[in-house]
Amino acid sequence: MPRFLREKPLPKLFDLSDETAGSEPVRRILVVDDSRLQRQILVRMLRRWGFAVTEAESGEAALEICNRDRPEMVLSDWMMPGMTGLDFCRAFRDQSGDGYGYFILLTSKTDKAAVAQGLDAGADDFLSKPVDADELRARIKAGERILGMQHELSAKNSVISETLEKLQAAYDRIDEDLVQARKIQQSLVPERNRCFGASQVSLLLKPSGHIGGDLVGMFSPRDDQVGFYSIDVSGHGITSALMTARLGGHLNAVHFDENLAMSRKNGAYSLREPGEVAATLNGRLLAHEGVEEYFTMAYAMADLATGRVKLTQAGHPHPLLIRRDGGMELVGEGGLPVGLLPDARFDHTELTMQPGDRLLLYSDGFTECPLGRGGMLGDDGLKNLVRRCISQRDGKAFLDALFRSLTRIMCPVTGMDDDVSATLFDFGAPG
Repeated sequence: MPRFLREKPLPKLFDLSDETAGSEPVRRILVVDDSRLQRQILVRMLRRWGFAVTEAESGEAALEICNRDRPEMVLSDWMMPGMTGLDFCRAFRDQSGDGYGYFILLTSKTDKAAVAQGLDAGADDFLSKPVDADELRARIKAGERILGMQHELSAKNSVISETLEKLQAAYDRIDEDLVQARKIQQSLVPERNRCFGASQVSLLLKPSGHIGGDLVGMFSPRDDQVGFYSIDVSGHGITSALMTARLGGHLNAVHFDENLAMSRKNGAYSLREPGEVAATLNGRLLAHEGVEEYFTMAYAMADLATGRVKLTQAGHPHPLLIRRDGGMELVGEGGLPVGLLPDARFDHTELTMQPGDRLLLYSDGFTECPLGRGGMLGDDGLKNLVRRCISQRDGKAFLDALFRSLTRIMCPVTGMDDDVSATLFDFGAPG
């Protein structure tokens, strides 16, 4: 890389003028020579061309001048008593200051070793003595082109630095907003574990970033009924998170009059059929133009007295029925995601659970999780994880153990690249 690109940025430069004496100086040049006659010749020549010129009779004096007011260009004799031009050049390069100074050594040395020595000391160019006016003017113009490029590069770097600072500030503000948005999204699931008589519903929600597109929940309008669900909105990030907030309102666990899964008759609330709930959500989503997102869902309603469960699977992974004796089976009949087709039909599957049985609803963040050994977890992998954690009889402890087991085997490079969520229904014998 050329030396001038490794130095500090330049102050503002001006184009070299061809005007004669009396014109406004266009560049500050320092002339350093122990010969007064040589200095006078160079100074007069440069001032006639319109430069502002400062002169010094030694390297030490020149260094003091540079400390006070760093020149844009230096013309320095090589052979001087005390500090030579080579020593001055090194000190000039080591000196802190604004801008890059173009350094021309004046010398009678022409051998390659001397040239290499000068370049190594930090010189940009050489000029043979005695100095020829036309050659000096050409060397200065060559230096100006290099300084111009350095100035342009410095200006662009300054713009880039300012832009990066603005981007960082904007990122910090966005990051603060996302942290707050995460808190708000987590508030959509205020309870992670709740008992309904002898039965229990437990929830797991682990977004891959600050916010995610998964949602889990539960609600119970009567002592003998509980509804619970697992939802996965298409896409990632803010758009998906906004959709989960909207769905959290449609399936409100506190205000039953806002919950689309509830019906009210004679002042009492009860759960609507799962297929009807999915169809209602489908209609609500498609009623808004411009909304391109859809979501998959597994929604179930359970009779807490009999263990009878009605389940609608709308494009979501097949729920896993875990029998008390350790047997496992995938249940559900698939179905279309919610929000794709206006005339979509959503049926439900019925199953009967025995005391001690569990029903696990989960997002594809489990089954499609990339593993360290390659491939994805899949259905069989999920069953293996469940077997490792099945001794955990408390629902929340079971889900926590299940997630920890997943993190141990997931690919360390990609990590958790999708949201992971689950809803576990533990059915117990009614009291």
